[in-house]
Amino acid sequence: MPRKLIVNVKMSEDQEIFTIREVSKGIFKDRGSRFLAFAFPVKEEDEIRMILKDLRKEYHDARHHCYAFRLGIDNFYFRSNDDGEPSGTAGKPILGQLVSKKLSNILLVVVRYFGGKLLGTSGLINAYRMAAADCLSNSKTEALKEIVNAEICFPYEQMSSVMRIINETSFKIMHQDFQTSCYIQVSGDRKNYELAVHRFTVLKDVTITTL
Repeated sequence: MPRKLIVNVKMSEDQEIFTIREVSKGIFKDRGSRFLAFAFPVKEEDEIRMILKDLRKEYHDARHHCYAFRLGIDNFYFRSNDDGEPSGTAGKPILGQLVSKKLSNILLVVVRYFGGKLLGTSGLINAYRMAAADCLSNSKTEALKEIVNAEICFPYEQMSSVMRIINETSFKIMHQDFQTSCYIQVSGDRKNYELAVHRFTVLKDVTITTL
């Protein structure tokens, strides 16, 4: 007899993370310097590298291309880069905006055109922060959902109950195999997965495992 598997998922309302739906732009000016900001929805570092390469080519005459990115939901992977600005004056304030807005799967780049006057440490921090903030204020955000792929195994007599739970938890059926034992591969966000697991525990001989 198959053993029921219960998976504990850590997720609460106040931990909800967001991302942006599409590319957005912003700008900040100070004493002749222009700070052009660009935010991109991203999912992996290879994508980030390509975007940075394209921006450096398009804005090849700019003095600095500073950036920060954040990936993931629970265990964040992040990085910031000052690109020649004094340490901590560019990448860090950009990253700070991503954290304060609870954003992830996002790359934010601020391109600086030098205006001839030095801004000093505090001036730079403020400029990069304000450019990033302006860019994010123009962004359309949505909740970032972690997608889970899972397989459900059950006897044929449990078909109607299993299908009802799948439909009510908005899972997408990716593959199904109905023989002596039935198998359905589904995909959905982690929050609904937690709900589905608890509902499947009351059904006899039903297991759900992540892939």
